[in-house]
Amino acid sequence: MAKKVRVRFAPSPTGGLHLGGVRTVLYNYLFARQQGGDFVLRIEDTDQSRYVPGAEEYIYECLKWCGLQPDESPLAGGPFAPYRQSERKELYRQYAEFLVQEGKAYYAFDRPDELESMRERFKTAENPSPQYDHNIRMQMRNSCALTFEETQRMIADGVPHVIRIRMPENETVTFTDMIRGEVSFHTSLVDDKVLLKADGMPTYHLAVVVDDYLMKITHAFRGEEWLPSSPVHILLWKYLGWEKEMPQWAHLPLILKPDGNGKLSKRDGDRLGFPVFAMNWTVPGTSELTKGFREMGFLPEAFINMLAMLGWNDGTDQELFTLDELIQKFSIDRVHKGGAKFDFEKAKWFNHEWIKRADAGRLKPEVKSIFDQHGIAATDDAQLEKVIALVKERCTLLPDFVEQSRFFFQTPQQWDLDAIKPKWNEAKQTFFGDVISYLQQQSYWNATDLENGFKELAAAKQIKPGEVLLPLRIMLVGGKFGPGVFEIAAIIGKEETINRINLVLQQLRG
Repeated sequence: MAKKVRVRFAPSPTGGLHLGGVRTVLYNYLFARQQGGDFVLRIEDTDQSRYVPGAEEYIYECLKWCGLQPDESPLAGGPFAPYRQSERKELYRQYAEFLVQEGKAYYAFDRPDELESMRERFKTAENPSPQYDHNIRMQMRNSCALTFEETQRMIADGVPHVIRIRMPENETVTFTDMIRGEVSFHTSLVDDKVLLKADGMPTYHLAVVVDDYLMKITHAFRGEEWLPSSPVHILLWKYLGWEKEMPQWAHLPLILKPDGNGKLSKRDGDRLGFPVFAMNWTVPGTSELTKGFREMGFLPEAFINMLAMLGWNDGTDQELFTLDELIQKFSIDRVHKGGAKFDFEKAKWFNHEWIKRADAGRLKPEVKSIFDQHGIAATDDAQLEKVIALVKERCTLLPDFVEQSRFFFQTPQQWDLDAIKPKWNEAKQTFFGDVISYLQQQSYWNATDLENGFKELAAAKQIKPGEVLLPLRIMLVGGKFGPGVFEIAAIIGKEETINRINLVLQQLRG
């Protein structure tokens, strides 16, 4: 019987969630849902020096906004709790000590100044950054170079120490990556990574293997920046006797800068004016704000759709996918090996398409929230939905609804009179006076009747409708934009339509 698929996302709570991280979540989530498996969120907070208050809660909020809720997490609990590595601290030492007993790891007592001195001592033109590896380990203070008695005495005396993996010298570690195929590493090129720190906390290398084993993870999807660490992890699975339980690996391609030169970073977003975090992130204790896609006005559906296409396609020309369609179509073998360039214009295109697709009821809470921020009172829900349906095709980001629909709820404070004045004359002034009289007599107030009546009146006065439609638009809206002018009049109502025409006529008369 096939094992139940179990995947995990294991972020460190050190700051905002980069869109590359959210894409890793997404691919894990899609694979788990498609295979009827579990998606686990595990918090990797072993490096307490980098822990940032609020970062864990921020991760939960991001995943909630994206609609990618984990089955098991520190928040939701689950059969393999606890899901925070700091709460699993006592678990790891036994495995590190077992590796020492097996001769696969060793105690290292080197102080920070000794490590610094080693880097200076062994620096050469060919090797400007020496690593703690098989070439150097016998010249350092560790249980490989010391006698058994010296090692035991130092441990008994409480001398601070770490436990390092003992990388073999001349072996090749090979594994099959679900995206890249067969990948090989020569162990001589890999340093003796620290597995257990002096404070008893595991490093990522030990913790990820122990936790993936204990939590029965079957597939490990992570960014390609972790590829160089894979020989250490594979050897740990082997040395701990768990090789048959090792998950299948998939190293996802990087998300690249728009020009394709290197990994997309927060600095690129700051420099080029687009977000790289899912949501706003403020560094605690500072006013340093990094903007997020959510606050910039992206719909989660669009954000997720855009991320899915950064490094994957289903083999067709289809670009717009719901989450359910992505679950159905996703396959790891269609994830590209090469990095995907981030294109903010394309990201906005996805958002525009999703705003157009969304019905007014779906958009209403988002638009209402933005209106509140801009002091626009939209208390009539039915009217608001009509407005949203009318203007949504003109909106790329959610804040565009302010510009495109403010005039439905607020009388314009200024008008583009310069667009009217050059062709304005007494006949048009008189015509709009007649329009007001006509409107006052109307008992049926709908766009079709208003348009027919307006055009009949223009014909009777021998004025081409095209000459008076632009002035009417500017009277109602304030400028040369917006949906159908009679649809605007139908929504703002008789009294407000007449009021706005009057306000502009007074200014043109003056």
